[in-house]
Amino acid sequence: MKKRILFIAFSLSTLMAIAMPGKNSLKSTPQEMDKFVTELMKKMTIEEKIGQLNLPVTGEITTGQARNSGVARQIEQGLVGGVLNLKGVDKIREVQKLAVENSRLGIPLLFGMDVVHGYETIFPIPLGLSCSWNLAAIQESARIAAVEASADGICWTFSPMVDISRDPRWGRVSEGNGEDPFLGGAIARAMVLGYQGANNEQQLQRDDEIMACVKHFALYGAGEAGRDYNTVDMSRNRMFNEYLYPYQAAVEAGAGSVMASFNEVDGIPATANHWLMTDVLRRQWNFNGFVVTDFTGISEMVAHGIGDLQTVSARALNAGVDMDMVSEGFIGTLKQSLVQGKISMETLNTACRRILEAKYKLGLFDNPYKYCDLKRPTRDIFTKAHRKAARRIAAESFVLLKNEPFNKIDKNGTTTHSLSPLLPLKKEGTVAVIGPLGNTRSNMPGTWSVAARLNDYPSLYEGLKEMLAGKVNVIHAKGSNLINDAAYEERATMFGRSLNRDQRTNQEMLDEALKVANNADVIVAALGESSEMSGESSCRTNLNLPDVQRTLLEALLKTGKPVILTLFTGRPLTLTWEHKNVPAILNVWFGGSEAAYAIGDVLFGDVNPSGKLTMTFPKNVGQIPLFYNHKNTGRPLQNGKWFEKFRSNYLDVDNDALYPFGYGLSYTTFQYGDIVLNTPTMKQNETITATIQVTNSGKYDGAEVVQLYIRDLVGSITRPVRELKGFKKIFLKAGESKTVSFKITADLLRFYDYDLKQVTEPGEFDIFIGGSSQATKTARLTLK
Repeated sequence: MKKRILFIAFSLSTLMAIAMPGKNSLKSTPQEMDKFVTELMKKMTIEEKIGQLNLPVTGEITTGQARNSGVARQIEQGLVGGVLNLKGVDKIREVQKLAVENSRLGIPLLFGMDVVHGYETIFPIPLGLSCSWNLAAIQESARIAAVEASADGICWTFSPMVDISRDPRWGRVSEGNGEDPFLGGAIARAMVLGYQGANNEQQLQRDDEIMACVKHFALYGAGEAGRDYNTVDMSRNRMFNEYLYPYQAAVEAGAGSVMASFNEVDGIPATANHWLMTDVLRRQWNFNGFVVTDFTGISEMVAHGIGDLQTVSARALNAGVDMDMVSEGFIGTLKQSLVQGKISMETLNTACRRILEAKYKLGLFDNPYKYCDLKRPTRDIFTKAHRKAARRIAAESFVLLKNEPFNKIDKNGTTTHSLSPLLPLKKEGTVAVIGPLGNTRSNMPGTWSVAARLNDYPSLYEGLKEMLAGKVNVIHAKGSNLINDAAYEERATMFGRSLNRDQRTNQEMLDEALKVANNADVIVAALGESSEMSGESSCRTNLNLPDVQRTLLEALLKTGKPVILTLFTGRPLTLTWEHKNVPAILNVWFGGSEAAYAIGDVLFGDVNPSGKLTMTFPKNVGQIPLFYNHKNTGRPLQNGKWFEKFRSNYLDVDNDALYPFGYGLSYTTFQYGDIVLNTPTMKQNETITATIQVTNSGKYDGAEVVQLYIRDLVGSITRPVRELKGFKKIFLKAGESKTVSFKITADLLRFYDYDLKQVTEPGEFDIFIGGSSQATKTARLTLK
């Protein structure tokens, strides 16, 4: 196998002559890795070992200036293990050169970045991507992100984010996969395999595979009041049954690293939580990678109130955290804690070893410039093939929330009734794109697209005009600002995502919009949130359409023209009024770099929408948290009822969602037959098959997500009213039928009991199969 080198005073030319990059590296054995790391650590000082645990942010290093930064001096002293958010292969190569040529031992650096839903080719925000229910497409998106990021020098991504959340007030629902742990676990696995390599035995061998970092461990999505960084408090039973599985699935898929969450768990911040980081993650799940904090996660524990910087740094290391992102708590205090006996040399060595092993697994000791091929960016980033895939996947993520016939009323009050739904549109006439999100390039990618080319992606107006040229006349008006409150709009359009606030009066903008609308045959209302109204530190208590946008929408509807609400959002919104009044609503989330074209593909029927919601849309914020897999109460409200005294309900609104989990319309319709079980009884070691016939009963070819839910009718602890346990996305031509089968094993019926033991209890189970979490087709199964 290729010889491994300990970098001690080798020149760059010598290094490159000995180890040149290739598409694949030979995989070494764990014993060889252990021997290499052990020999290297014998040569390391205490300061150098602590240095490997230090992850600073580089700042704005430009090529040729790397040596002048404070981080550069730390690198040359062997006091840095990696750096984050440095973009550009030329810059990364220069900084890596400092480490391998100028430091005493020449240990290469890790280079990490938030490559969350694409690098320069941007895919839909993760919540939108999850609504495709297409695991192959999701894995493909991560694969393309890895190819592009690695071409630009990045070897480590802070993704996937797999936090379960049932509170859309929390802005970071945009970065997750919704409310369900089963689906979240499947997506977590797909993302890890996309980043690190589909073959678990050969992950990270290629120079276009990068290390995943699963975040945020754990329970970050369950913060009180839907407020970011806030306290989390729940039973361990709920943790294991409802929240932890996606993290475990990512670990089982081979994720090389895990990020600690900001919140506390059982009264102890996750970053210092030994039970979480060691007992669960390492001993129970057998995780063998390294744990990194979130940005300043260690120093923030001082504000949590559990000690000064030295105390919390020692607590983090002792808990099982290996790398300190930005706080400099490890590099500033661990040596003193070692002298004082607050940490042990064994614990320090273990953390250092984990970082070195990660670098070994990435092949950086074979070749520190493995990810620094200066020819790759032009060849591998933002390519036609990548953009084509992003367009296809974006269209698959959109969710058609409503699509009814448009009844035209002329000036005389005469109504013309249509028999066909408003969408898809015909490629003819004049279409007006109206709304503050209709002509903004920088908002198309969505939040947490840190490497995006913000001004290189077409706006919705530009994209439609380009793709429909010669067929449809596309016109535009802004119509309103994003929000009436200018200060609020500024908070909601950070990081270069400005909507260029219009200084005209609301009435002037509205008048212009109505003039444009009156010259159109159809109105595409581009409304909703800006990209930065969701994401980190972007929580909201009011989930309605912003005030001036609602006024604009009402005015557009009064024109008597057909209106399609093309909804941009990073979270479920409360759309009760819109659902009642707008004939067609297409939720396009934030679809990425090719979103404009993908929206056009769906609006004009080149693609039949197939997205299904992975997070419940409430009728109002008072229902939150609202999720499909809830528990029953001792006084449940009967199905189909709104209010009954002394039952679990509200006086002012029913318990139902506006749009439930798993919901999404198509331009065609699907009919489900009856569920057939090959046997109604099953033993613990047996497998049964549930089958159902699905028919495309409409006029368009289309895809349907067939969903399997199971309810455990009697348990030793209370059980959810139903849980997702399987799904298959099928494509049917108009009039075509297919039989869909699901294998049901005892594993699918398993849960954590009161003592946190995984059990499969005998009894009766209801099986549901359908197109959403409200599936009514059912069969009864008995487990012996």
